Amino acid sequence: MRVTQSMLSSNMLRNLNTSYNKMSKYQNMLDSGSKITRPSDDPVVAVKGMGYRVDIDKNVQYQRNIREAHTWLDTTDEAFDQVGSALKRVKELIVQAANDSNTPEDRQKINAEMEQIREQLRDIANTKVGENYIFSGTHTNEPLYLAGGAPNPAITSGGGKPIEINVFDGIAMNINTPGTTLFADIDNFMAQTNTLLQSGGTSATISAKLSDLDVVNESTLTARADVGARQNRVEMMENRLGMQEVNVTKQLSLNEDTDYAKTITEMVTQESIHQAALSVGAKIIQQTLVDFIR
Repeated sequence: MRVTQSMLSSNMLRNLNTSYNKMSKYQNMLDSGSKITRPSDDPVVAVKGMGYRVDIDKNVQYQRNIREAHTWLDTTDEAFDQVGSALKRVKELIVQAANDSNTPEDRQKINAEMEQIREQLRDIANTKVGENYIFSGTHTNEPLYLAGGAPNPAITSGGGKPIEINVFDGIAMNINTPGTTLFADIDNFMAQTNTLLQSGGTSATISAKLSDLDVVNESTLTARADVGARQNRVEMMENRLGMQEVNVTKQLSLNEDTDYAKTITEMVTQESIHQAALSVGAKIIQQTLVDFIR
């Protein structure tokens, strides 16, 4: 096959153009910090990158859910702490009222404080996170107790249902504590104690209420222990999400980010090849063409 000057010139121009494209690619990688600027540069890297970004977006949403779970559970724990403090004061008042040295007037004064504690316990039962009542089950827009202290009839049918929130792939956690039964038991106990004090109960009948108080207090402690267990699990899930975020971000970086040392080395090598191609080309084609190229 006859090799003409035109063929030599065309081949040289084509090879130089390829060399320029390679150098441009390395330059873009250094400028952008990414291995690819469009999916066609490397479809495999692009597809993997999309998958990693989906995982990161899901992780961010789960972390938002974790913060919401923390808010609900911390508020619930604080509410139960207040219930415990109130019941502790109730126990002190019952012991005081059971003393035979108390006059009927003294017991009425004690009963007045008991009534205030009962109102306080109802207020705790209506604790809210934002605009949501945390002890009303799925009826988060309804309080457990209406104005005046009457139980809310809208909650009795669905107050026991839990509210779940996704904290990881395929993992949902219950973040609320339906309080219909618990606070009803507490309120009934307080009502019975108020009635006993108002009717002039004997020291023995008043003292007997301490055993009922122990039952109510035990129910409260059990509910609070359950909240504490869920708080611990939420913290573990939070740590797990944090580790996953680090791992996925690292994989995304390894998949897409430019290895500067390697890229600079390859670009310098390509520049040397390019200069060599220009030098050799100058010897095998017309000098005027090489001058034009330069």
